[in-house]
Amino acid sequence: MSTIRENLPLVVDLDGTLAKTDLLVESCFQLLRAQPLVLFILPVILFMRGKAALKAYIAERVTLDPALIPYNEELVAFLREEKAKGRFIVLATASNFKLASSIADYFDLFDEVYASTASVNLSGEQKQRKLVAVFGENAFAYAGNAHADKKVWHSASEVIVVNPEVGLIQSLRKSYRIDRLFVQGVVKQLEILKALRCHQWVKNLLIFIPLFLSHEYHEALNWFNAVLAFFTFCLCASSVYLLNDLIDLPDDRVHPDKCKRPFASGSLSPVLGVFLIPVLLLSAVLMASLLSMQLLVVLLGYYALTVTYSFLLKRKMIADVIALALLYTCRIVAGTVVLNVPHSFWLLAYSMFIFLSLAIIKRYVELRKSMQNTGGKISGRDYQVSDFELLASLGGSSGYISVLVIALYLNSQEVTRLYQNPQLLWLICPILLYWVSRTWLKAHRGLVASDPIIWALKDRVSYVAGGLLLVIVFWAK
Repeated sequence: MSTIRENLPLVVDLDGTLAKTDLLVESCFQLLRAQPLVLFILPVILFMRGKAALKAYIAERVTLDPALIPYNEELVAFLREEKAKGRFIVLATASNFKLASSIADYFDLFDEVYASTASVNLSGEQKQRKLVAVFGENAFAYAGNAHADKKVWHSASEVIVVNPEVGLIQSLRKSYRIDRLFVQGVVKQLEILKALRCHQWVKNLLIFIPLFLSHEYHEALNWFNAVLAFFTFCLCASSVYLLNDLIDLPDDRVHPDKCKRPFASGSLSPVLGVFLIPVLLLSAVLMASLLSMQLLVVLLGYYALTVTYSFLLKRKMIADVIALALLYTCRIVAGTVVLNVPHSFWLLAYSMFIFLSLAIIKRYVELRKSMQNTGGKISGRDYQVSDFELLASLGGSSGYISVLVIALYLNSQEVTRLYQNPQLLWLICPILLYWVSRTWLKAHRGLVASDPIIWALKDRVSYVAGGLLLVIVFWAK
């Protein structure tokens, strides 16, 4: 690099460039987390007063911790090298000045900060005019990542591209020479699948339980409807997972495992999440409406409960695990509705108690990890260290009550109507008692990583227990 270029002021963009996130989206979701009803105010501000006013409104009410934001470490190292050479470095961003200045203070690298105000959205052409007015035409270097930055590069003497948007490199090379390129080595397609949590889709297999227990599995149409309902809930659940991840970004970034999630780590921009959330939800609603209006009602109820859980209930002790148990039970209700068979009181009762037990295991494991790592309460949860043993007692009791429900069901007239050898079904009880007890012991010993259902899918003994239950049921049939 020539001496002239080394002496050029270096202007650095923030969103997507220095930071591997979008501060407007992050701060917006943090405001919604604290004040959900502000959702109805933000669109009014945007359309009546403009984007700059919206950013100012949000920034006034939100404080982001600069230490938790994921940064492009390769670019940060480059900036430190340039700063050591005495280079004049400027942070120029479309983010609000309050947020931008807090990050500038955190790094202590920047000589000046240019950012949006309540009246000016410093993006694209506005940013170009500002920089030209300060430094002159072709008298500065600029580091950016978006198509909107092309107007700034048009007036820059040095083009630095960081984590470029799709198609940006090809577009730039037609008109500019790229002086330096920083590319994040992550396969975004895999990160998208990770963000959708496709491995969690296995929970939606609960939709098929009514198909088997009602003995309606001989009809091909029932299978088709159940499969379609399964994918409907998969899309809806992924929409909620994305929403939940965006709401919980500060908590996830201090969590030993959740910090690796795509949005928390910065491997995916939260802007993509904002796009995918409504797309997935609307797709699920369309599929549900094609099956039946009853399924659509169940789906919308499921979504409403998950949103309530994400914004409120997950930070309320006991209410959070009851909500999780209800969400699992909703899947069974969906399976019943799509088959148009009567709801089983016994199945719903069993579902509530067994999934309440598993939900409590999830909190029990989180609290155990929090005790080991920080010695305090779980970030974003309403549980304390002193609750540890009581959670185990509540969860184990709920698991045993679920087995009691099965025992009472086996003594009902419904069983004698559906099964030729109902006495064989009593073998289910000791198997379930063993599995519930063993799962809690594993959790107590720290051998259940996080989600007990995902753990069970990797546990050989759980497969053996599940296989034995299937053999018993079909033998009794």
